[in-house]
Amino acid sequence: MRLLLVEDSARLRELLTESVHQVGWRVDAVATSAAAQLAIKAVSYDLALVDLGLPDSDGLDVIRVLRRDGFAAPILVVTARGSIEDRVAALDAGADDYLVKPFNHLELLARSRALLRRRVPHNIEPIVVGVLSYDPGSGVVMASGAPLSIAPRERSVLALLLRNAGLVTPKPSIEAILSESGEDISTNAVELAISRLRRRLAPFNLPIRIETIRGIGYLLREKRTDC
Repeated sequence: MRLLLVEDSARLRELLTESVHQVGWRVDAVATSAAAQLAIKAVSYDLALVDLGLPDSDGLDVIRVLRRDGFAAPILVVTARGSIEDRVAALDAGADDYLVKPFNHLELLARSRALLRRRVPHNIEPIVVGVLSYDPGSGVVMASGAPLSIAPRERSVLALLLRNAGLVTPKPSIEAILSESGEDISTNAVELAISRLRRRLAPFNLPIRIETIRGIGYLLREKRTDC
């Protein structure tokens, strides 16, 4: 299971991430609405935990945008707002459940499991560029039919490049994907991620390349085979 946590409190992000990891789930923790929107474009999540008090947007707007953009997984609101009006507004915006802070982490996990059990399965089409494919549901990358082992951060970058195949992906967009883990990134983090991806793809001799567009970003496209 992979969760998206949208919470501006660094301490609470840390605590909730630790709780989720203890039950064997993966979690991507972000602090803003903008980061959440970028995350769902690159990864298929099974559940989202959303705070209502975010620095760049009200959490209700975040939920509405996620639903508008096709986010079909359950959304559990985790917030200090406890009024009936707030609960109704969140549910009407598209949330599936509501948990008021402070809460016990065991209850959070129990509510998460309940939402996951009720989730209606939906098919997510793999992203395919030539002989390279990425399945957002499972996170599996296939090269010429063979599974390709790639670290999570680089895999997220590859997913973004595949989605934008044939178009230039700006460097800031890649930086945003890399920073979603909550870790500080180095000044050359993007270059390192692209270099690792190229090394992982090279042994397969795929008719696909990642081009550097200097001063702008990177372009993934199929190599021309015209004679």
